[in-house]
Amino acid sequence: MAAAYIFRKLTTPKYLVKPYLRAGRWVWVWLLAGCAQCLGQISPGPLSRAHEQLEGVTHCAACHDFGGHARSFKCLECHVEIQRRLDDHAGYHTRAFRSSAGQADCTRCHMEHNGQKFALISLDRENFDHAAQTGFALEGKHRTIGCEKCHMAKNIPQVARAAIKLKNPSRSFLGLRRECLNCHEDAHRGQEGPDCARCHHQDSWKTAPGFSHANTIFPLTGLHQNVACEKCHASRAEPNTPPLFKGLSYTGCQSCHNDPHHGAFKEIKVQATCESCHNTGGWKGNHPSSNFHHSSTKFMLVGKHAELSCGRCHQDSNFHRPIPHDRCSSCHEDPHKGQFSARVAGSDCSACHNQTSYRPALFDRETHRRSAFPLEGKHATVACADCHPPAGRDTVYLTRKLICSACHSDQHNGQFASTPFENKCDACHKQDGFLPTTFTVARHAQTKFALTGGHTKVDCAECHKPVAIVAAAVPAAKSGRAPTGPVRQYHFTAQTCITCHVDPHQSTLACEGCHTTDRWKTVKRFDHSTTKFQLDRAHQKVTCTECHRAEALAKAPKFPMKSTQCSDCHSAQDVHGGQFLGDGRREDCSACHMATQWVEKTFSHDKTQFPLDVAHRNVTCEKCHKQQRPIGGGKLSRVYRDTSTECVKCH
Repeated sequence: MAAAYIFRKLTTPKYLVKPYLRAGRWVWVWLLAGCAQCLGQISPGPLSRAHEQLEGVTHCAACHDFGGHARSFKCLECHVEIQRRLDDHAGYHTRAFRSSAGQADCTRCHMEHNGQKFALISLDRENFDHAAQTGFALEGKHRTIGCEKCHMAKNIPQVARAAIKLKNPSRSFLGLRRECLNCHEDAHRGQEGPDCARCHHQDSWKTAPGFSHANTIFPLTGLHQNVACEKCHASRAEPNTPPLFKGLSYTGCQSCHNDPHHGAFKEIKVQATCESCHNTGGWKGNHPSSNFHHSSTKFMLVGKHAELSCGRCHQDSNFHRPIPHDRCSSCHEDPHKGQFSARVAGSDCSACHNQTSYRPALFDRETHRRSAFPLEGKHATVACADCHPPAGRDTVYLTRKLICSACHSDQHNGQFASTPFENKCDACHKQDGFLPTTFTVARHAQTKFALTGGHTKVDCAECHKPVAIVAAAVPAAKSGRAPTGPVRQYHFTAQTCITCHVDPHQSTLACEGCHTTDRWKTVKRFDHSTTKFQLDRAHQKVTCTECHRAEALAKAPKFPMKSTQCSDCHSAQDVHGGQFLGDGRREDCSACHMATQWVEKTFSHDKTQFPLDVAHRNVTCEKCHKQQRPIGGGKLSRVYRDTSTECVKCH
């Protein structure tokens, strides 16, 4: 850099002209001769690779002008392509170059004498404003592509390419034109001219927001708005060629579409066109025109049929082909799968439906009243689907029999499946409600257990309890539907009292022997002679519970009694002090006493070891049995056993 500075100073007029006048010509000639030798030592530096052919002091004048009064350069004399763009006011240099004397502005961007590896062109791509500095704004897809995608050799016109100094034109940013066709291929092959921006924008090529088909002789309506351009603008004569946008002829729908009716409408009296029946809204969704009346055919269109498109019935577009229409099943599938084919009217849908709408059906509740199953009671308010549920996709309307079990689960789990009821629910129930039943007390008398007395006032559920509570098992139902509530028992293996009631006496006796159904505590007269203990005399006045006492905490007396000994009942206090008990002995009180009263004695002394003779017979017992023992409570018991039989004991 110091050498370059000295060189510039020495070559200015200040050092070349004035000294020459003062000191004399020959002195400076000598100095210049000596400096020429020094210049090789103080060169500003090697040139770049682009200017390497100008290396050396003898070539300095190729770029530098030393004859003027100020520094000047000859850049534009060599780079005529830049001078031409400046003259045309085009491109980046028009905005970047500041015109000045000596073309010194070029060195502001392009610095020389920095070596062969130094880049003469310094471009900040990140901050480069393409619109402000070139006059061509990058928009849409142009923002996202790299510089080399556009600035390449193939996009530079041949005329401009010759003026570019670089050996590889792809490294230059000069020569490009702003027209779309400069970089892009003309997809229309010149049909629409070079101004692509008239229809297209830089965001996408396939959309043409600048073009409106409404301004043409064929405005797009209906489904035509969704059709791709190439569907209509295709060359039929030459397949696989670019679309045609010029020279297309339009005389009617037949210009693009084939006649699907094969000339069927050429025979009618009024000349018809496609527009007579169809529009661009859709081919199959249109209806006959006002020129055509279906009433002139054998099938008049009414109701929903009038809203259908022709293609729903005329499947192949051949309107001369006869279509069966005598019955609904000719066109419609039978949704009931032949359930009504056995009817007198057959499967004629019009018996329940009309052409206005399939639903609701004409078969209403009033019609149902005239059927084999009139809707009564709660059936009159049930929704159709509750009785006619869908089986898959088909609704079932005809059942096996019009019996309750066809729709309702058997709440009795098959207890009435056999004779005489045979699951005829209406024998006990009616359609107003499952409860209350019509099975009365009078009808209960026809069973094996007639209701009498207090049983006539008992609620059914008191006897007919759920199976889980009663001990007897209920046979399984044969129907496939499980009961919705608890299954109550209606069949019993026995009709005795203990089937429902617990025996409080814990006996094997029949309750009916003592009790009636009127009231439990009212007991019938019992014939005690049928037992092992016949009641006589004083025992006939005694109440049952005085002998048949309840054990422990039991509330009811115990029947029967295993023993008939007097001591089993009269054991509150043994008046004999246990003389007749012990050692395996238990003598019956009746051996000495009678049931009439205790004091009456039937004891015979003849059965003892001391029979009484004549004189002894009139002697009272206590005359001989004088000894007494205390038995508690301040009472004494006379001793009868083990009394001595010796005379001296008494006499």
